[in-house]
Amino acid sequence: MTSLSFLVGVVGNIISVLLFLSPLGTFCRIVRHRSTEEFESFPYICTLLNSALWTYYGVTKPGSLLVATVNGFGIVVELIYVALFLIFAPPRIKAKTGILFGVFDVGFVAATVLGTQLILDGEMRIDVIGFLCAGLNILMYGSPLAAMRTVMTSKSVEYMPFLLSFFVFLNGAIWTLYAVLVKDYFLGVPNGIGFVLGIAQLLLYAIYSREHNNKSSKTSSDELENEWQIREPFVSSSTSTNMDEKNHV
Repeated sequence: MTSLSFLVGVVGNIISVLLFLSPLGTFCRIVRHRSTEEFESFPYICTLLNSALWTYYGVTKPGSLLVATVNGFGIVVELIYVALFLIFAPPRIKAKTGILFGVFDVGFVAATVLGTQLILDGEMRIDVIGFLCAGLNILMYGSPLAAMRTVMTSKSVEYMPFLLSFFVFLNGAIWTLYAVLVKDYFLGVPNGIGFVLGIAQLLLYAIYSREHNNKSSKTSSDELENEWQIREPFVSSSTSTNMDEKNHV
């Protein structure tokens, strides 16, 4: 059972790394256009906070090295993403991102570490950190709800990257399985919720991408029909002219 849980944990680490890297295409676009457009910074603020606290949980709880290492990697990646928002976002979004970063990723993390170190010890410290991590993990998985709302109002999946939704689904599934194997409910509950939200995002993507494809197909068909209607009088006219010339001869 130990070797199986370790194997599942390693697979979970690989999927988590892919999840952290899945928005690379989005940020390449941001850098190329030198604008964050309609993309939201809140999911990355939440993921950075989540990674910081899970790293602290992994370091504090014995036998949780796999949790600590992958989330340590996540801290580095998410810091880069947030920095790109602070560089390329419009002034209003830049100010909002800076405030959220200061409150959650600096202030809240520092308060949590200091509070649990000075006031709590042993299993109580681990439990409190675990409760915080579980709650924030649910927040992280729920943060793309803003993007889902944008998808439903705009009827476009442009601002909800498929890879991000796909790896949220995979990440929730594999870490839920790992949590069941090691009997860690702090990992299991939020990742189970993440698994369900991942399914919801994929379904939303399937619905609106199909709708977009149908609209594109209809537009192409209408354009082709219009083009034919434009060309048809010309052909008819040419045919009539040729017939008149023959009759005249």
